[in-house]
Order: sequence, then C-alpha cells, then structure tokens
Amino acid sequence: MSDYVLDQTRLPDINKPRWDQSTFEGRARHFFSTANPLNLFVSEAELEKSRRIITHYKNGVFDPKLKVEELWRAKRLYDSAYHPDTGEKMFLLGRMSAQVPCNMLITGLLLTMYRSFPGVVFSHWINQTFNASVNYTNRSGNSQASNQRLFVSYCCATSGAMAAALGLNSLVKNPHGLAARLVPFAAIALANAINIPMMRSNEIRDGIDLEDDAGKVVGKSQKYAVIGISQVTMSRIGMALPYMVMTPIIMNRVAQTAFYKRRTWISLPLQTFLCGIGLAFTTPLCCAFFEQKCPVLVSQLEKSSREAVQKLPNPPTVVWYNKGL
Repeated sequence: MSDYVLDQTRLPDINKPRWDQSTFEGRARHFFSTANPLNLFVSEAELEKSRRIITHYKNGVFDPKLKVEELWRAKRLYDSAYHPDTGEKMFLLGRMSAQVPCNMLITGLLLTMYRSFPGVVFSHWINQTFNASVNYTNRSGNSQASNQRLFVSYCCATSGAMAAALGLNSLVKNPHGLAARLVPFAAIALANAINIPMMRSNEIRDGIDLEDDAGKVVGKSQKYAVIGISQVTMSRIGMALPYMVMTPIIMNRVAQTAFYKRRTWISLPLQTFLCGIGLAFTTPLCCAFFEQKCPVLVSQLEKSSREAVQKLPNPPTVVWYNKGL
C-alpha cells in the first residue's frame, strides 16, 4: 500500500492517539512518544507547521503528498506541545517532554541537600515551583483556576513539603543513614497530595467537563473530578517512588566505599544521573496507569449530572472527561 495519506483505504484518525488508549501498552507507547525530551528541541517553526497540518487535516484539508508517517510525526509534536482541550501552546517547562530533564536535576538537589536547613528549604521550593507550573499547564482544559487559588495551593504544598522534610529529619537519629535519605520522598508524596487537589479545587467544587463523542461539552461531574484528580495524584507519587527510593538505597551503599569517601563531590552528579535513568521510564509508564480521556457511562454519573445529560436532545450514553496529567 502507498505511504501517502490520500491513498489509504481508511484515513488515519488523529482525534485519538496513534495507539489504543484502552490498553496499558498503548498508553505507554503514547507517553514514551510525547514525553520524549528530544521534543523540547523542536523549533517553533516546526511546531507551527505541525499545528497547521493537524488543524487542516481535522477540517478535511491536507497536501496530497502528505505521508502517513509525516502525519503521525506532526501529531506527536502537536500532542507534546499543545493542550489537548484548548489547543493552546503549553509553557515549555510544563510540557511532559520537560519532565525527565527538569525532574532529574531537581531530584538530584533534593537527594543531595536533604541534611541542612537551607538545603531543604531551597530544594523543596524549587521542586514545588516546578510542580505548580506543571499542574497549571496540564490542568483540565476548560478549568479556570484563579490566581489566588493557584498561589494558595503553591504555598501550602511548599510549606507542607518543607515541614515534612524538616520534621522527619529531626526524628531521624542517624542523618547519614538510609532513613534520612528517604525523607525527601515522604515530603514529595505529601506535597503532591496537597498541591494537586488544591490547584484543581474549582473542578472538585464545580465539576469536571463531560464531553460527547464529538468533543462537545454536555455537562459537568464533581464525582469524576475527584476520581480524575485522585488518579493524577497517585500517578505523580508512583512516578517518584522508584527513583527516589532506589537512588538512596544505591547511594547508601556507595557512600561506604573508599572511592566515594575520597570523591564526595560526585554525590550530586551521580544521584542526578541515577534519577534521570529512573525518570526516563517512570514518567511515561506512570502517566499510562490511567487513561487521560476517560469514558464514563451516563448511567454511572451522579444523579444531577445524569439528569442534565439525559435532558439533552439525543443524549449520549457514554461521555468523556480529561483527567489531566
């Protein structure tokens, strides 16, 4: 069969990811593609070209010489840089492709500067500032969080992480032992449990948008806002678990060697490198735990949301919501 889109018996459906999102494998392949750090180095001109290809294709217009692989490459770049609901270009450091390089540097700091008060304060402030930008960038598309709510959630998460880290440090008897090295993970888990729900508290209050198969908003649901936000929180904590636990275990052994004792300066680069290896896999795999666009039977909605949808002309039996990332 020809490689050109025009010659396909069935045109590729780019309203959905390339791989089946109802399976973990399909979601993992999708996120390995969109979370690829190399996407950060794509030029603005190339991103704009991809946006035009995707926008025109959705309207039934495309170059007769457009190849299938070129279309899917444009789709990959579009998904990595533009919000799935609003179509707006996302803040560079808030994109999924920035997760691995940014988090490996930040986590390297967290795992290296966990003993001193200034180090704890600085590293957790940097981490929560980055997390706040990611949460805001990847929030459900039509949710407009107020500046006050964003600031309050950011402050609560930052202070919560600092308090947890400093409090747990004070309880650890051996500041050089494994327990002390695991304190940053406990602080990060607590901060995620605070930051994400607070950042998206308006969705919990007002409900998350429900769409039909055509992408038209047909209602809101508080129930699935809570479920979606809970899934995002679990994914974020799960994302940090392997490398923020395994790296301290490895470093606890390395720190006892004569080689390390003569070269303690390698602590930061070594831990950053180990975190980078972990993040390269945990970021896409944990994002793939749950579907981003989740289907829900209308019959399973809470009563008020169900009745609102059923009052519509030709009401759908299945609706969709974007849980965010």
